[in-house]
Amino acid sequence: MLRHTGQNRSFKHNLRLAVLLCLNAGFINAAGYFAFRILTTNVTGHAAIMAVSIATSDLHMAATAAAWLSLFLLGAFCSAFVINVVGREKANAYTIPIIVILSVVLVVALMGGHYVASWVHEQYFAGALLFAMGMQNAMVSVISGSVVRTTHLTGMFTDLGIDFASVFSPAGTTKAVRNRIVLRLTIISFFLLGGIAGGIAFLHFSFHAFLVPAVLLVIALFYDYFRVRIMRILRKKQR
Repeated sequence: MLRHTGQNRSFKHNLRLAVLLCLNAGFINAAGYFAFRILTTNVTGHAAIMAVSIATSDLHMAATAAAWLSLFLLGAFCSAFVINVVGREKANAYTIPIIVILSVVLVVALMGGHYVASWVHEQYFAGALLFAMGMQNAMVSVISGSVVRTTHLTGMFTDLGIDFASVFSPAGTTKAVRNRIVLRLTIISFFLLGGIAGGIAFLHFSFHAFLVPAVLLVIALFYDYFRVRIMRILRKKQR
């Protein structure tokens, strides 16, 4: 899932990545909204809030929304910077962003319930999640060659509409178009599924619900390692 990059990357690799990390993003978005009343995986709505706040002279809210945008941008920058420095073709380049994201999620899970006592504290935790989701989106975009996006659906619905139009065009459909449709539907479905699970989990377990995306990130981190080990064991048994 993370080991294959560039031309070595296949449709199945991107599909696995989409399933796991879209589920993660949807979960964090919904749980984060229940926790902080802020959407933590996308910035389109925050840009609108900033614009409306400026129009109504609510400079405090405008500055807050600008901070949300900046933190998501900073997360994307840090993730891409680390990957470029280590090397895009090296699988371990993606472990650093995942570890940072995992650390943020664990802090929210274990400390959020104790320290969210004011609006200011809420902004710290929500801002940390925005930063983490910016990192995840950039990481997934780089590793998949901008094919997979895990933290928002606007582009996915647009691209899905374009692909559906291709199906009904005179040229008909191709395997590449079918694969794109399956991948986009997977992204949308698992983001929504993660959102439902995140909302339910937070209502029942409060901030401890964030331990679920922490587990998903650990799976993403070690998936390739254990998959390779299992395949080697199976091959030895077949000999």
